[in-house]
Amino acid sequence: MKQRIYLDNAATTPLEPEVLDAMMPYFTTHFGNPSSIYSYGRESRMAIENARKSVAKILNAHPAEIFFTSGGTESSNAAITGAVRFLGCKHIISSVIEHHATTHTVEHLHKTGEAKLSYVNVLPNGHIDLKHLENLLAESEDKCLVTLMHANNEIGNMIDLHKVGNICKQYNAIFHSDTVQTVGHFPFDLRNTPVHFITGAGHKFHGPKGVGMLYINENVKIEPFIHGGSQERNMRAGTENLYGIVGFAKALELATKHYEADSTYIKHLKAYMMEALKKHIPEVDFNGDPLGESLYAVLSVSVPKSEMSEMLLFNLDINGICASGGSACTSGADQGSHVIRAINNNPDRVTVRFSFSKHNTTDEIDTVVEQLKKMI
Repeated sequence: MKQRIYLDNAATTPLEPEVLDAMMPYFTTHFGNPSSIYSYGRESRMAIENARKSVAKILNAHPAEIFFTSGGTESSNAAITGAVRFLGCKHIISSVIEHHATTHTVEHLHKTGEAKLSYVNVLPNGHIDLKHLENLLAESEDKCLVTLMHANNEIGNMIDLHKVGNICKQYNAIFHSDTVQTVGHFPFDLRNTPVHFITGAGHKFHGPKGVGMLYINENVKIEPFIHGGSQERNMRAGTENLYGIVGFAKALELATKHYEADSTYIKHLKAYMMEALKKHIPEVDFNGDPLGESLYAVLSVSVPKSEMSEMLLFNLDINGICASGGSACTSGADQGSHVIRAINNNPDRVTVRFSFSKHNTTDEIDTVVEQLKKMI
């Protein structure tokens, strides 16, 4: 079988061997229910609390502010719903280019009449119009929840958390940021960042799937999104994903330890691919702001529509190349990317997202560019 080239790391990443090693005992010998009082249970409880302390230390938060969940979607749902139902936010301000975990949640709360919904303008380069955000906050008669993602999962554009957080603070708004694409990829200092909620998902930085985290600033109190037992200090019912939590913490520890080298290398891969594409495919363009405030692991490529390029993802797959047309979470849908429609609604262009990890090479990129030349 032909060796596959995996360039869809914004969708998910391969599990790091050291992470699997850390998880293995909790699949086998250390299997106790963390809620049990005997030794097996106490060992499991200790592993979870040590993981919480590790995550909190890396993010410069307090362990009591870290809650483990099933992933980014649950975390964002819990934060957004909690802000509306328990923090008095009756007006949500978001953008049309958020991940569906946010978009569908705010639409649901608006549809049920629980909150008014406004969308901040998106500039042609994919960045959020912060002046418009300030205007929306200034005009609102209700307490607001602002929910804007740190880095867009399709085009890579980033917001300045401090700048947005300070605008929110000025208008007494609650600020939630979907940081699924950036936790494990950038350093965080939550003690000194004006944000109330952030989210993370282990599988975005070489950890396991099915585990995430929600940071809830100690100055805000919400009630549980999932009801049942008293796990996660009464905030998230259900027997904990023990090995997932251990894996999440280990993956975050490794990602932080190797951040400087890995981010520099991946940034180089992105720049290398941009230059190679511009050299060999003159009609190529790039969505968003790839050389500005942008996630170093994501490159959204736009090419002219043709009989060949319309089947681009299919043809790449046939040639053993894994990429995405936009958000991996809707890769099987027919309607295409809501993000690309919002910033570049050109029916004569086709978009493909390439996203990189430390495991990719320039040789792989050369192979992909050669294949693209034949397909476009």
